[in-house]
Amino acid sequence: MRKSRKLKKLEKQMYQAESYEQWCEAASEHDELSGAKRWREVDQTTQYDFAQIRLRLDRLRSLRARHDYHGLLYTLNEGIHGNMGGMGRASLYRRANFGTKRLVEQYIDEIDECMRLLAELPGDVIDVQEKLDFFYRANICFGRSALMLSGGGVLGFYHLGVVKTLMDQGLLPRVISGSSAGSIMAGVVGTHTDKELEHFFLPANVHFEAEREASAFTSMFFGSNPQIDVGDLERLIARMVPDLTFQEAYEKTGRQISITVAPSEPHQRSRLLNAITSPNVLIRSAVMASCAVPGVFPPVTLMAKNMHGEAQTYLPTRKWVDGSIADDLPAKRLSRLYSTNHYIVSMVNPIATPFLDRDQDRSALARALGSLGAGVGRELLNFYRGIAQKQGDTWPRFNYMLNTVHALMDQDYSGDINIVPSFKWYNPTKLLAHISENDLIELMEGGQHSAYPQVEQIRLCTRISRTMEEILLRFESGDLRPDEKEFHRPRASRRRPPPKRADRSALREQSASAESEKPAPKKKKAAAKRKAVPRKKASGKPASGKPASGKPASTKKPEPPAEAA
Repeated sequence: MRKSRKLKKLEKQMYQAESYEQWCEAASEHDELSGAKRWREVDQTTQYDFAQIRLRLDRLRSLRARHDYHGLLYTLNEGIHGNMGGMGRASLYRRANFGTKRLVEQYIDEIDECMRLLAELPGDVIDVQEKLDFFYRANICFGRSALMLSGGGVLGFYHLGVVKTLMDQGLLPRVISGSSAGSIMAGVVGTHTDKELEHFFLPANVHFEAEREASAFTSMFFGSNPQIDVGDLERLIARMVPDLTFQEAYEKTGRQISITVAPSEPHQRSRLLNAITSPNVLIRSAVMASCAVPGVFPPVTLMAKNMHGEAQTYLPTRKWVDGSIADDLPAKRLSRLYSTNHYIVSMVNPIATPFLDRDQDRSALARALGSLGAGVGRELLNFYRGIAQKQGDTWPRFNYMLNTVHALMDQDYSGDINIVPSFKWYNPTKLLAHISENDLIELMEGGQHSAYPQVEQIRLCTRISRTMEEILLRFESGDLRPDEKEFHRPRASRRRPPPKRADRSALREQSASAESEKPAPKKKKAAAKRKAVPRKKASGKPASGKPASGKPASTKKPEPPAEAA
């Protein structure tokens, strides 16, 4: 009884923690008291192939101890992928509040140390080209992580808390997508450097921004005009997102942000706007289009910069609306563009949150029944949508509404790691209603607290990819960059992101310093400049090809044969 009360007290401390450090302290005590810490120390479980992981760990340690670097490289080539032996399974991270099996953590630590060791070995031990081939190939095989921010009206400020927690822990992915309200937060993160975001997240600035946002929403809903004024939303976005294109934002921050927009016409498909697909599109217009909820805000025409840096319409015959309608979480497109295969989802979409299994504690039967119900619902929608499409000219509005509902129901609203708010239901009338300063701060703090239990899982599951990213950056524009004559970039490097502005300036500085360190060429002696007098050969002909008589050789070309003439 006393143990149960203490566990509840620790759970309350975790819930009320004001920082991640406080949460970690309470979570560690809870694990020790509940027995989860002992569970972590035992390798055996049916949830992953512990024997295979132990075997590979011992082999890596043995090769590293014997300095068998070629064997180490070969062993890493064998199996460097994210779910080796099932160690990436989500159930391994639910038993304990903090961390998972020690064997999994030790294996990830060993791979990290081995990769750093191989990267820093001199070229006479392992050839530079061989190392580059391995790291570029492994980067594609292992994949990258992406953060996807869902739509959800004013609940989008919840994403700021999630981003703050990940940034404080050094875990914020470079690939970030957003739709609807999530596009605003993706635009904020993608157009501000880490230093600017740290300033933005200061408590005084958060309160100041909350006051401004609250006053903006107040004027929108309780001002002289009771209708939503699209101009107020434009000013809100302009205040939070600088006037940059996707390419300019990438050059500034190095973050690869993507924003989803849906077409307002029935025969078009949604688009994922980013520095690859639409580098010249202005992020503000993309965010405005992604926030254009049908029936609330008018469709938006995208804007882009032309070759002279002037703003002009982008696809002037097309208009775009809320991106969450068509593709709230664009995982497949991100995978194709950025080689991502691990997704962290911050989900506040009120359509999806009631049905997400937060703790994954539902029985297999309950999950199967839920999947069956969702499948039956989709098939019914497909049936009625087919009927409505046949009557498209007669029922245009009904057809459009049915297509919208089908698009919302036909999406997958979960990822590998899901960060979901503690509340399941939120009043739909408040999603675009007046929100107070306290509500905004509460949403942001709620995002921070919801991210705390997922931090260690994110840290472990993304550590290898983050290490490879760091090593490749060092090879491309850092201290490990080799001489261009010693290597050629392998085919696998084509999937790498291009260098940003800071990388190019660093390369210029390196080349300038290398040129300055070169020794100055020595001046040639005057005697060396004189031409040597050619000696005559024994046959009497000079080396220059002149005849012995001193007359110049004939330069007349031989006449062609009669047939050729």
